[in-house]
Amino acid sequence: MIRVERVGPLATIQDLGRPGWFDSGVGIAGAADRASLRLANRLVGNPEGAAGIEVLLGGLELLADRHLTVAVTGAAAPASVDGRPMGAASVLEIEAGQRLRLGFAMAGLRTYVAVRGGIEVPAVLGSRSRDTLSGLGPDPLRAGDLLPVGPPPRQYPIVDVAPVLPPASGLLTVHVIPGPRDDWFSSVAALFAGDWTVSSATDRIGARLDRHSGPALERRVSSELPTEGMALGSIQVPPSGQPVVFLADHPITGGYPVIGVVAAAEVDLVAQARPGQRIRFRPCRT
Repeated sequence: MIRVERVGPLATIQDLGRPGWFDSGVGIAGAADRASLRLANRLVGNPEGAAGIEVLLGGLELLADRHLTVAVTGAAAPASVDGRPMGAASVLEIEAGQRLRLGFAMAGLRTYVAVRGGIEVPAVLGSRSRDTLSGLGPDPLRAGDLLPVGPPPRQYPIVDVAPVLPPASGLLTVHVIPGPRDDWFSSVAALFAGDWTVSSATDRIGARLDRHSGPALERRVSSELPTEGMALGSIQVPPSGQPVVFLADHPITGGYPVIGVVAAAEVDLVAQARPGQRIRFRPCRT
């Protein structure tokens, strides 16, 4: 077991989600920054899809009841074991009675903690992920929670540290595939002009954006759009004209037009963008 001693703004159990349930109205959910969870699991020798802890901004403290092998990736939250600073994206050996503490991230939004063996809470529809939109999966972590750890995998970690850069803290450039409803707008070029700012209302459902500089997104077609499917990374534009980039817990259908879709490889970048950070969209080159 791992005992949760302290939780910051939010900490949830996440794996790579529950695909295959769209026909029942259930989205995939899973880690908002999939690459960081995969990396943390690889560092401790787990399968990439093992369940870990997604920590918003930091502030988490865990107490080990036995020896644990742990890795911390994603947002640059300083990690320490019993007060000793630990390196980012490195393999940490924690003994029984020791505490892993995460400070608050200096860059990025979400930090991932993987434990060798994975967090083995009960699965719901084949996944241990918390879906904040539907309420499926384990509840967000609270102080006093006990988290079971699964049996260690047969393979062992093969590196001590991964030389990865922390998430960018400045202007973020993200590539977008226009459509499927870009023709509903007066000019799709307006999306790519100027910059956007991540709103404080951002969550696991979507990164909400405010205009920082550049023209407004104006609708050319004012009629209602029949409800249609929504993909991860879709940039949906509500009547306010302030777009939302859909993230892990996004609804699977929607009735507002999607002007473009963020390139799959860059959705993780948007998931790490902090409120107040600027984003610039660029069209994907085909």
